[in-house]
Amino acid sequence: MKKQKLVLVGNGMAGVRCIEEILTINPDAFDITIFGSEPHVNYNRILLSTVLQGGTTMDAITINDRNWYEKHRIQLYTGETVAAIDKEKQVVMTDKNREVPYDHLIMATGSTPFILPIPGADKEGVTAFRTIEDCKTIMEHAKPGEKAAVIGGGLLGLEAARGLINLGMDVSVVHKGSYLLERQLDQTAGKMLQEELESQGMKFLFEKQTENITGTSRVEGLLFKDGTKIDADLVVMAVGVRPNVQLARQSGIEVNRAILVNDYLQTSDPKIYAVGECVEHRGTVYGLVKPLYEQGKVLAGHICGIEDQGYEGSVLSTQLKISGVEVFSVGQFHEDAASKAIKLYDEVNRVYKKLIFQDHKMIGAVLIGDTRDRTRLLDMILKQKDISDFEKMALLHPPNENGYSVAAMPLSEVICNCNNVTKGAIIEAVQKEGLATVEEVRKCTKASGSCGGCKPLVTELLTYINSDECNENISQKSMCPCTSLTEDEVVKEMQLLGLTTVQEVMGKLNWYNSSGCDICRPAVEYYLGMIFPEFENKQEIHLENERVNAISQTNGTYTLIPQMYGGVTSAEQLRKIADIAMKYEIENIAITSEQRIHLLDVKKELLSAVCADLNMPLSSTYGNMVQNVKTCIGEHVCQCDKQPSLRLAVELEQNLEFLKTPYRLKLGVSACMHNGAGSTTKDIGVIGMDRGWEIYLGGSSGRIARSGELLTVAPTDEEAFEIIMGLVQYYRESANYLERTWQWTERLGLIHIREVLFDPELRQELLKRLEEDLAMRKKILVESDSQ
Repeated sequence: MKKQKLVLVGNGMAGVRCIEEILTINPDAFDITIFGSEPHVNYNRILLSTVLQGGTTMDAITINDRNWYEKHRIQLYTGETVAAIDKEKQVVMTDKNREVPYDHLIMATGSTPFILPIPGADKEGVTAFRTIEDCKTIMEHAKPGEKAAVIGGGLLGLEAARGLINLGMDVSVVHKGSYLLERQLDQTAGKMLQEELESQGMKFLFEKQTENITGTSRVEGLLFKDGTKIDADLVVMAVGVRPNVQLARQSGIEVNRAILVNDYLQTSDPKIYAVGECVEHRGTVYGLVKPLYEQGKVLAGHICGIEDQGYEGSVLSTQLKISGVEVFSVGQFHEDAASKAIKLYDEVNRVYKKLIFQDHKMIGAVLIGDTRDRTRLLDMILKQKDISDFEKMALLHPPNENGYSVAAMPLSEVICNCNNVTKGAIIEAVQKEGLATVEEVRKCTKASGSCGGCKPLVTELLTYINSDECNENISQKSMCPCTSLTEDEVVKEMQLLGLTTVQEVMGKLNWYNSSGCDICRPAVEYYLGMIFPEFENKQEIHLENERVNAISQTNGTYTLIPQMYGGVTSAEQLRKIADIAMKYEIENIAITSEQRIHLLDVKKELLSAVCADLNMPLSSTYGNMVQNVKTCIGEHVCQCDKQPSLRLAVELEQNLEFLKTPYRLKLGVSACMHNGAGSTTKDIGVIGMDRGWEIYLGGSSGRIARSGELLTVAPTDEEAFEIIMGLVQYYRESANYLERTWQWTERLGLIHIREVLFDPELRQELLKRLEEDLAMRKKILVESDSQ
């Protein structure tokens, strides 16, 4: 099929990233031509400040060199500007009289620096800070010991000021506002940042408006509207940018503040798309990297024929490192009549945290000095999670300073927000590819390749990976020494080849040891049971304990556990148990932490008689299956109503009884925030709250306790039941054998698990398959009991 012609106007970060996405989806769909006004290949404009500051070189900020364009057969024209678009003929014309036809056109014209329209703005020594040429101009004019004035106290201005200080200049920052970074910080954080930068040598003039740039042919100083003035040998204007819409406007494309686009980034002409800083979507113009990359991904999918919900806008978050100071902000960070804030202000360690809440949901945050919780906070805002009062205060607690901070992060936590690169992805890349430097990590994963704000974290993670403390090896390993295949590969081959017995699996898949081992045999049996539920019919019944649910002990005796769903019993049941114990002289009787009675040391020859006289259903949680649900019944802590939690626990236990799982699955249902069942350290934990049920995932009460992560808040008993049942089934279907819930959660990511469970159709499919599995399992138990 003949390739369509695709033209990109603009060789910047957003446009070329969009082309990268297109090449990933369908590398052979288009003949691609790119025009760039600058005489350079695609480079990272955000990192120009690091060049100015002497932290890196021009070559180091190149994103794609000319070899990349040649490799993908892209025709690149640098130093050439598209001057006109003929929409009828579908042709672009350049300032070098070149005409190029297109089937689809992408406009990524970016922004232009705003130069204050004041007298003297055209003098020698006055420059913007936007391009490589601007950077070179500043470096050429900067003289140690001379005075520089930076107009603008935003991010770009502060970065320029830091660079000028590094070049030996005496730097003053002129800002019309009352504190720094008003768009990213509140006043407290802005003042803290100011104090830190002043300690590094920066000077600040607030609430100043420049009236005139003094001097003859060359700049000599600034005159302000209040009559004051300062001397300056170099002036850098960093007062903002404006979307570059000139080409779109003169070509008849609809423009407001920027080029108007729909959810698929199409302009008023459906053959012409736009992406990046030149775009206005639903009334918003974005200037940060992550939203622009998100736009590019949607555009690429649509132009390649992939239908989705389109671009719905972005929650703005800013992760910065300004002269060594960590700064993060997201969402709404100023209180109003409908919102409240909780704050931590640690003057000793120079740490400030402010979290904004509305109706138990976080809507914004500001962090300065310690931003390690940024990913978790961003996830809470994006998912609109309900957050308890206890959790709110816990969010402000300082992190553990022992060892590496990255060690405590789950594998699913995002390290690089711009490119959505997780901790696990970086560890896997380092282990598989033998990466040794941050630069190698950037080239392989793109982490730290955009705004650069995560570079310190990537550096720390790389150091941690290479330390003795790191025991997180996520490179794919074979199931066991009997085979070279991973567990995922074994399961895939079992399904593709229709293997239905352990012997078939080991024979057809060329097991080194034809009889397997203690690692692979139970794993293969579990997977066979998941893929082919009827497989269990073919297995031998496991002694009599599979039929009557007695648990065999190492001393040859058995333990019987009369079934008490949720720990609830009756006087009649207790009397019967006591009579049986007296009749058969069962001396060892215990009540466990799960509120169950255990009849211990029942002799084998008495087993059948005891079970016949007892004539009660027995509980057995032997092996990898759902354990008895832990509940809280005592009234000594509080007087809350325990009945709803008991009903939920009973319903869950009755419906999950005898269900096989990859690993032992412990559940706890607590009636209230006192957490009497220890729900936060269970695989799946539930806590009753005034707004419903908090559901936690991935806890562990072993030697090294782990607190589960809040999965969601279910407003009703019915929804809580459905989410938990669906969660159990998804764990059964997608976890590796013997993989704990916390390991499974880290591997898949909490966000992914939520996306599955919150999708009504997917959840109903999980519940349907779970019901079928339970029916099959109960049928097997009935048949085995009748034998």
